[in-house]
Amino acid sequence: MHLITLFRILRQHRKLSEKRNPMFETNKFAQFWGYFMALFWIGYLIFFGTLFAFAFDEGSREPYHVLNAGFIFVLGLDFLMRFAFQKTPTQEMKPYMLLPIHRHRLIDVLLLRSGLQGYNLLWLFFYVPFAILTVTRFYGVWGVCTYCIGVWMLMLLNNYWFLFCRTLMNERFLWLLLPIAYYSGIACALFIPEESPLYDWSTTLGEYFIQGEWIAFATLAVIILLMFLINRAVMQRLVYAELSKVETTTEKVGTLSEYRFLNRFGIIGEYMRLELKLFLRNKMCRKSLYMIFGVVLMFSLLISFSDVYEGGMRDFLILYNFAIFGILGLSGLMAYEGNYIDGLMSRKESIYALLRAKYMLWSTAMVFPLLLNLPAIFTGKVELLTCLGWLFFVPGPIYCLLFQLAVLNKKTLNLNVKLTNRQNIGTGYQNLITSGALFIPIIVNSILKALVSQEMASWILIAIGLTFIATSKYWIRNVYRRFMKRRYENMEGFRDTRQR
Repeated sequence: MHLITLFRILRQHRKLSEKRNPMFETNKFAQFWGYFMALFWIGYLIFFGTLFAFAFDEGSREPYHVLNAGFIFVLGLDFLMRFAFQKTPTQEMKPYMLLPIHRHRLIDVLLLRSGLQGYNLLWLFFYVPFAILTVTRFYGVWGVCTYCIGVWMLMLLNNYWFLFCRTLMNERFLWLLLPIAYYSGIACALFIPEESPLYDWSTTLGEYFIQGEWIAFATLAVIILLMFLINRAVMQRLVYAELSKVETTTEKVGTLSEYRFLNRFGIIGEYMRLELKLFLRNKMCRKSLYMIFGVVLMFSLLISFSDVYEGGMRDFLILYNFAIFGILGLSGLMAYEGNYIDGLMSRKESIYALLRAKYMLWSTAMVFPLLLNLPAIFTGKVELLTCLGWLFFVPGPIYCLLFQLAVLNKKTLNLNVKLTNRQNIGTGYQNLITSGALFIPIIVNSILKALVSQEMASWILIAIGLTFIATSKYWIRNVYRRFMKRRYENMEGFRDTRQR
């Protein structure tokens, strides 16, 4: 099949898949919200591109020399942002693997489509107005054009570098050490020497872009092609191994505890045992758990042993450490259970017991960030009362808000498929709830600090949290009743989105 024809067919299939998705109607709000946020960030980047053009004009160097020296920081920021917005092409390969399509050609089309995504053009809204105000006076319109082409090629290279890292991380979470080592090495090269050569290299590269030096564009094109071929080889090998179930014959199943200490909780203890086995025995669940612990550990170390984050930013990170358990763990509430929802629905009030069990386990998990914040508490960087405020506030109103997702979620997440799993489950209302769970506490805390002292604000947070915890049985019962009212709609969605 011709490459262009295959590209057009896959694009058409993707549109049909979105329309036939059981959550298509609810995703309309998400689309509107996505367009609104895209316009917001475009305006934001245009504003800062214009602002930097005038701000850098006051020094002895040309503004574009100053900005070009920071290419490395922009690429690092772009890499981090892609985790929130970009998926790997491997998630779309599974339906086509049994068709008479050469795997190389299929992966080539998906990688090309990834390179042509509009996200790779996002940073041009920052660089174009900056270049118009600073580059045109020396190099004219042609200099602006070649400069923007060079920036786009850098973002394209960053796109394939991200896909390479993300694909490996989806296969083994320990591959996270690769980008950490890479960017740590760059940080050491930038900040340890008194005059780092990387700044001069970055400035020179930007100068070559402006002057239209063909050697810079040719070298960058070769590196992009190499990353393209590396991605193709890695994706072909890993996806084929996963779809062929190669790993399942070599994995060893260890002896796991039966968690007999949970017997004292009766039927809720049984579902607590089910929840523990769910997250410890399945690949996707374990990966999610590792990510949660890794993020909390990283930010706890930054809070305890770094002076980078002070004031309001530190308050945000402390809250983030406690809330991340719920945001990452409960944002897909009932999505994993969609694999066996029919069995759960066969017992009376089993969903209610499951929700109570989830609440008890994820509330108990709050002890982990508290323990990790002990060094910051002992060194005086964080108040113990502040941590206690979030320790009780998060399992209170925050979890109450997140548990509403049990009613809205109706898309199944595969338990073991890592590379070809379609992980996007969020709709507009679900994204709104998740965002509210993160930012509403900061707003509440800021209002309380403006009205009363920090100590009194923490006591108020504790009181609010204990109130919600004490009444958890009642609002969980309300969630259960609303879930049961739309159980047939949700079960249909779970069945339709299971990957076979």
